[in-house]
Amino acid sequence: MQKDIKIFILLLGLFLLFYFMPMESAFFTGAILSGFKLLNEYARQHILTCLVPAFFIAGAISVFVKKDFILKYLGSQAKKIVSYSLASVSGAILAVCSCTILPLFAGIRKRGAGLGPAITFLFSGPAINIAAMFLTLSVLGPNIGLARIISAVLLSILVGLSMQLMFKEKTKDGNLFIEQSNQPSYNKTTVLIFMLTMVTVLVVNGLQINSPFKYFLMVGLTMVVAIIALAKFQKETTKEWLKETWSFTKMLLPILFIGVFVAGFIMPFLPEELIVRIVGSNSLIGNLVASIFGAFMYFSTLTEIPILQALIAKGMSQGPALALLLAGPSLSLPNMLVVRRVLGNKKTAVYILLVVFYSTMAGLIFGGLV
Repeated sequence: MQKDIKIFILLLGLFLLFYFMPMESAFFTGAILSGFKLLNEYARQHILTCLVPAFFIAGAISVFVKKDFILKYLGSQAKKIVSYSLASVSGAILAVCSCTILPLFAGIRKRGAGLGPAITFLFSGPAINIAAMFLTLSVLGPNIGLARIISAVLLSILVGLSMQLMFKEKTKDGNLFIEQSNQPSYNKTTVLIFMLTMVTVLVVNGLQINSPFKYFLMVGLTMVVAIIALAKFQKETTKEWLKETWSFTKMLLPILFIGVFVAGFIMPFLPEELIVRIVGSNSLIGNLVASIFGAFMYFSTLTEIPILQALIAKGMSQGPALALLLAGPSLSLPNMLVVRRVLGNKKTAVYILLVVFYSTMAGLIFGGLV
């Protein structure tokens, strides 16, 4: 009943928006086209090569990764130096954006990862992937490149620790979730190869190599995954994996699509000249505006770098540039909507505020040093 009411309110809001907005307005039409354009780009660039592998990996985590393992290294009872260090750098091998990291975040969270380490992984993953680090160093220079790498790792830990301190999770015997019973047996080596092959698909997708060769490798790796699933696993295990994958897909994908469209829709309403004027100095307001802008806008993987290059050329200060680099990849409107489904309203709101606050402070400090 409540779900039907929410859908009715959403539809009513959209109706009122379209009814009272003058449809002959070229500006409004351009906003709609901008939304569909971004959604089209997102679908072409991310669905098959990024999100689909991420959903299958998340499903595999739910089925194959034992909660004891997650709890040992990422659980709320694990040693903080181990859990936060591992979570803050584990995203470096994956060329993922703020949307692609979501299924992986949901997967490890479901298997028992503590709130702090899971948030650390969520923040750092898109910010420190190998492709983003090297491109930032080569395009924007070593100063802001190194500052991005160091700040992303440190801030991810700070955000994770802050969330853990603010929301004390109640645990029972060190486990937040009910363990599934009667799971079919499987060979650990086979599972390891299976998981690594899927992760390699994401790694290959992020490589700057010849496109036909890249896609040939990805198709070959996908065939290996399919062969292992059909030939090496019991039928019940494969069904459970596909069931969990579909569960993540139907939970996250529709919300992502809505968020991407809304982000594209509001882009034409943002006055670029005003933004550049505000972030032209290393002020508290300038860094805060850059952080908020980065947090709510959607940037496809690596596109934040050429966008920043253009903004810096127009006069954007180094401090706000770093603030946008930190908040942008780690947050986006689609990201927020999906994280809300996993964490709830209060934790999501606090997470957004922490990312904006720490990104602003990092930009302010960096801008004062250079």
